[in-house]
Amino acid sequence: MPLTITGLSKTYSNGVQALKDLNLTIGNNMFGLLGPNGAGKSTLMRTIATLQEPDSGEIWLDNINVVKQKETVRRLLGYLPQEFGVYPKISGLDMLSHLAVMKGVTNAGERKAMVEALLNQTNLWDARKKALSTYSGGMKQRFGIAQALLGNPRLIIVDEPTAGLDPEERTRFHNLLVEIGEEVIVLLSTHIVSDVSDLCPQLAIMDKGKVLASGTPGQLTDALAGRIWQASVTRGEVAALRERHKVISTRLYTGRTTVHVVADALPAPGFTPVEATLDDAYFVAIGGHQ
Repeated sequence: MPLTITGLSKTYSNGVQALKDLNLTIGNNMFGLLGPNGAGKSTLMRTIATLQEPDSGEIWLDNINVVKQKETVRRLLGYLPQEFGVYPKISGLDMLSHLAVMKGVTNAGERKAMVEALLNQTNLWDARKKALSTYSGGMKQRFGIAQALLGNPRLIIVDEPTAGLDPEERTRFHNLLVEIGEEVIVLLSTHIVSDVSDLCPQLAIMDKGKVLASGTPGQLTDALAGRIWQASVTRGEVAALRERHKVISTRLYTGRTTVHVVADALPAPGFTPVEATLDDAYFVAIGGHQ
């Protein structure tokens, strides 16, 4: 069940053009949408989730017109937005049961079995009777995935899911997403490169409302083979390097600055070739990182 986006554009009333004639095709499995804050990722997610209208363009989920057949899409969709609110005094079990009814799971026996299975799958069974206000950030995100899985959706949209999670919860959440992504389309939107490199066999890099590059992580890094150079310099040397070379990233390390430059040949004495990473591909696509 592929998701096909063609010519999608959206301009808000304040004049911000969030999407600019965007085209993208997403197959089954995990797909990463990578870009900085303000790239238009959340606008795209909300549009696919039928929460807002595009100005122009089409979205098809297999043979379903997402823009025109919203109710049909919603029956097949699970959505975990960037800001996921819950009733704080209700237990996880009761809240998930309530959301299941709203999703159309009206048979009591079916709903009970579904809710219990999801609480176990997301490792929340032991906390099922606790108020949602007592859940940690990672537990709330896992609860968000549980509610997104209600009704056996075919497409799951997850917007910036690991922001603020500690390393243990982040790993647990990654494992859960990989498990889910084996059976349905999971569209993961994030500005964290490692989230995509760890999870997604396919991705697109997006900025300023456009898709700048897409493919497998290997395809994007192979395109830069032999073109990424690294040097360790003082902070005072960075400005001059920016004037003479295409600096794509800088990182402070033990009092010095590690600089990555993209060039077809040795940019200057002191640089050495390094294997391109997805971070490099990302920074090259969006035009460098200050």
